[in-house]
Amino acid sequence: MSNSTTLTVRLKPEVKDQLALLSAQTNRTRSYLAAEAIADYVAREVALVEGIQRGLADLEAGRLVPHDEAMDELDAAIEDVARSRG
Repeated sequence: MSNSTTLTVRLKPEVKDQLALLSAQTNRTRSYLAAEAIADYVAREVALVEGIQRGLADLEAGRLVPHDEAMDELDAAIEDVARSRG
């Protein structure tokens, strides 16, 4: 059995009802589904915050690309893909 801890959260009644319905339909406990949802959310948000922090570090270090240059590169990449698809 994996290590776990308990967390109490407040939910809107409709969310709790939907969670109960999903639990019944998937044969998973509400706790399991809630833990999975929280884990997915936290992983996604941590990745987002870390990306922002890397961007800020690049900004502070002067590692920047002018907007027009970045857009030209993106436009060229899009055109290359469009040409390859015929």
